[in-house]
Formats: sequence, C-alpha cells, structure tokens
Amino acid sequence: MRYPIRVMYTVRPATITDLDTLVHHRYAMWRDMGRDPKLLAIMEPAAREYFTAEVANGGYRGWLVESDGKIIGGAGIVISAWPGNPGSTLAKRAMILNMYVERDYRRRGIARALMETVIAWCKTQGFSAVGLHASDEGRPLYESMGFEPTNEMRLTF
Repeated sequence: MRYPIRVMYTVRPATITDLDTLVHHRYAMWRDMGRDPKLLAIMEPAAREYFTAEVANGGYRGWLVESDGKIIGGAGIVISAWPGNPGSTLAKRAMILNMYVERDYRRRGIARALMETVIAWCKTQGFSAVGLHASDEGRPLYESMGFEPTNEMRLTF
C-alpha cells in the first residue's frame, strides 16, 4: 500500500531566470495531455520567445513551487489588452495558463495552492474574472474552486 508523503513547499514569483522552467512546464503540460511531441518541438521556440518578452514587460506573471530546492510546479497569468466585459472596469483581461505540477508531486494540494495564489493576485489587481482552459485531469480541481464552463469555441488551421 502506498501512503502519500507530505511535501513542504514554498510558492514564489517566477523571474526571467526561470525561463527554462517556464518552457519546460508548457511542454510537459501539453505532453501530459497527449499532444504530438513533434508539434511540441515546433512550439518550444515560440514559448521561449513569448516568456522572454512577456515576463520582462509584465504581460506574463508566473509563480513557481519549490520543495527542497527543486521546482515541482508552476502556474501563470497572461494579461492582455481587452475592451472590457460586462461588470469589468479594466481594459485588460487575465487568463491562467501554464498550470503544471510534476507527476510525482500531484494530488498533494500543490495545484490548489498555486490556484489560490493566482486567484488572490487577480483579485488584488482588480480583475472581475479570470479564465483558463482545463485539461480533463485539472477540471475537477477548477470546478471545486468555482470555475464554470463558458461558450468559447475554436477554429484550428
């Protein structure tokens, strides 16, 4: 019988020195959802370019979880210009992305701690809502925290 081991961890802001980790989390997140590794290899340079620019200019805010000096998870917010939504006073919106916890550390409350950190930050910034795209594995957590499905659609080229 396996028993869960308590993990002591800290959540800290991501910086540009964490670029490799941010790219790794993006790749691993999609890999774990079954995406084609060939397509992920194509995506990696774009992710590196994005994080390099957006961490520096504040368009991406990230948080990482460390345990015993090792990064075991992370999540972030994309802040983009937006013409507002009903009930919002900001000309921008926030979307959660890059939510990832290393497989050996899952089901220990780390993802929830990350989400609580991200949500609290969004509230302090005055956002009236935050969105995300949920994986099948992540959906129960997000629903337990009050997230609801929306009517978003996509056309892939």
